[in-house]
Amino acid sequence: MRPLTQEETNTFFDKLSKYIGENIKLLIDRQDGAYCFRLHRDRVYYMSEEQLKIGSSAAGDCLLSIGSCFGKFTKSGKFHLHITALDYLAPYAKHKVWLKSSAEQQFLYGHHIMKSGLGRITEGTEQYQGVIVYNMNDLSLGFGVAAKSTLACRNCDPMTIVVFHQADTGQYIRDEDNLT
Repeated sequence: MRPLTQEETNTFFDKLSKYIGENIKLLIDRQDGAYCFRLHRDRVYYMSEEQLKIGSSAAGDCLLSIGSCFGKFTKSGKFHLHITALDYLAPYAKHKVWLKSSAEQQFLYGHHIMKSGLGRITEGTEQYQGVIVYNMNDLSLGFGVAAKSTLACRNCDPMTIVVFHQADTGQYIRDEDNLT
């Protein structure tokens, strides 16, 4: 387990800023203590300083995970967010999408969101902006990337894709073996 390099930090924070903007500072400087990001086996973990002290005493090969996994770096150096980061991203989200109840199940099965399933969308959402997906009861279901801007969504066909699927809470069941 080691701190992220400058290049890894830039890549990771660029990905996070698509979803939560400048609120990344709020993840690190919390009122309940200091938190940090650490890299272990190409995965980025979010943990408190206390957890870091405990985890650093274990041997690297014996440690499976510590803290919450935010995602992993691919072999090409790109960063992929995991669904396990949703609980930390949702409170700080800049852009949100709410689904109609008829479209929830399709999204949880891994499908993109069509205009016909869109309940509401945050004003000012740009194309290719990261969005957090909620149901109409404000329960976070996952996250994705806006395929259309807010203005373009108003005038598009009901069968047009408006949000590209990235991750959803249904992945806990579908990819149970790969999330650790």
